[in-house]
Amino acid sequence: MYKAFFKLNRNPFELTPDPTCFVPTKRHDEALAALYYGVRRHKGLVVVTGEVGTGKTLLLRCLLRLLEQSKDIAYAYLFNSTLCPTEFLQYTVADFGLPASGKNKCELLTDLSRFLVTRGTHQMTTVLIVDEAHQLSAETLEEIRMLSNLETTTEKLLQIMLVGQPELDEKLDSTDLRQLKQRIALRTQLGPLTAQETLTYIEKRLRIAGADPSSAPLFPAHTVERVHRYSQGLPRLINTICENALITAYARRLFSVTTEIVDEVARDFRLDLPGSRINSEARILNRMDAKRVAGSKGDSYAAGGAPVVSAINLEAL
Repeated sequence: MYKAFFKLNRNPFELTPDPTCFVPTKRHDEALAALYYGVRRHKGLVVVTGEVGTGKTLLLRCLLRLLEQSKDIAYAYLFNSTLCPTEFLQYTVADFGLPASGKNKCELLTDLSRFLVTRGTHQMTTVLIVDEAHQLSAETLEEIRMLSNLETTTEKLLQIMLVGQPELDEKLDSTDLRQLKQRIALRTQLGPLTAQETLTYIEKRLRIAGADPSSAPLFPAHTVERVHRYSQGLPRLINTICENALITAYARRLFSVTTEIVDEVARDFRLDLPGSRINSEARILNRMDAKRVAGSKGDSYAAGGAPVVSAINLEAL
């Protein structure tokens, strides 16, 4: 609707997790490197957590695109984590292309084990990716722990990625799951963007959409500051605010988004309420980030003692 008016090729702030719109930050680079490194080096279990709207699903889509470029990698992607252990195994086995219908748990585990051993013998990599992993039951997480035992004397046969909200950290920190926690090889967190990262994020999303960098900015610096204040640096909220702000600016035939427009959008989405849930969550995230930065001197480590991979050239892994 507004693309021609603003001379754009596409909508710059779509909410769908499109890898072509991925704008890497230090934290996102770190997380993507951890996931890719964990797969390529057969580290076994990798955990990534982050609040709602921090870009976890988009990160996974970027990872999947990288994995699909390698012929030696097969993956199962589980996005519905509210399954009982048997359903979880059935879905996993089926997504690997193996027959699963009507089989009991013992048969599923036998078929999966043979599949993994065969692929391991041929130096091939097999990955299980679980999105929304914070919704996994303790019983299913225990099943995942058992799957992590599938290994040779030198490496893991199944690379497992758990991606979810901070509730996943709480579950993994419980006494009942301490055995699973000890098997985590890499662990990292996604947090909100800083004010400068928000500016870079908006600028790069606009350039991806075809905006002319030499033209007057659609979002001046003072407007971006207002976007960051209401969104608290959460990429999903940044997209929501900016998308609606562009629609409003187009309706008023304005070639630049004003702070007044951002204020209106924030009111419409009730982001201006000081006691709103999203603002409370964002403040907590900012405090977590501050602690993380304060504790990240020298080598970087996440909760639980598992090393975090810093941003690196993925092709070198």
